[in-house]
Amino acid sequence: MDQDDSKNQKVQVVGQGDNRSLSLLDQNKISDAEQELANLDTEETKIDNEKGEESNEVEQPKSLQCDECGKKFKSETEVEFHAVKSGHQSFSESTEEIQPLTEDDKREQLRKLEERIKQRRLEREELEKKSAIEREKQRRKTGQELTLAKQKMEEEEIKRLAEQKRKEKLEEKMARQRVLEEIERDKQARKEKFNIGPPAVAAPSPPSQPVQEVSIPKGVRYSQHRLQIRLTNGQTLTNSFGASEALAAVRLYIELNRTDGGLPFSLMTTFPRKVFTEEDMQKPLKALGLVPSAVLTVTKPQ
Repeated sequence: MDQDDSKNQKVQVVGQGDNRSLSLLDQNKISDAEQELANLDTEETKIDNEKGEESNEVEQPKSLQCDECGKKFKSETEVEFHAVKSGHQSFSESTEEIQPLTEDDKREQLRKLEERIKQRRLEREELEKKSAIEREKQRRKTGQELTLAKQKMEEEEIKRLAEQKRKEKLEEKMARQRVLEEIERDKQARKEKFNIGPPAVAAPSPPSQPVQEVSIPKGVRYSQHRLQIRLTNGQTLTNSFGASEALAAVRLYIELNRTDGGLPFSLMTTFPRKVFTEEDMQKPLKALGLVPSAVLTVTKPQ
């Protein structure tokens, strides 16, 4: 019985040892599997992190880019300024970071900016010169147009005055013709009534021999006056006029028969010396003392 018990105990001890060995093997296998899984989890986590970093980098742009000219900008304000200045409308985000300018870059940009300002100034000066030339051309053109318009107005005024003067001369000629016809009828009537011949033109007489006027005896009345008229060229006209005729009739007679030109003139007597005025032209000859005969001298207007 004791031997059987000891055998059973040995078998139990051996059985327990085998179970422990199996348990250790299983635990080692489990630990290796768990370590492998942990490594896989670590690698997956690392890959996920890398992907997350890449996705974060894509989702966070660092600048803005113009699709038309390729220029990059830091802010939307610069983009708006560029769009207004250049007229470009297509822009996109860019992951490229704009590097800060170095001192050389700043100097280069300053130089380009100064050249651009200089170029703009030259272009503005050239534009101002062209504008000044155009204004001068326009001013000269306007001046020429005004001059032509003024000349045209002056020519029209001259034509109008010439036409008016022609009409006045025509009217004056017609009026003189009517007066001439009236005088001719009056002369014809006097000729038929008093049997007086046409006026005789005497030879020039020296001015140093004045013709003495005949004094009028009191109580004697004369219906006719015989006048001798000395012209400026030395010739004389002689004619008879009615006592009641005005001195204007004598002046008209001189204008129609004179041979010394057509300049304006005045009438005067040498003894006594008297220059007749416009008021005297309406007075009758007998009221002026030119009866029964007298000498009148044609002189320059006084």
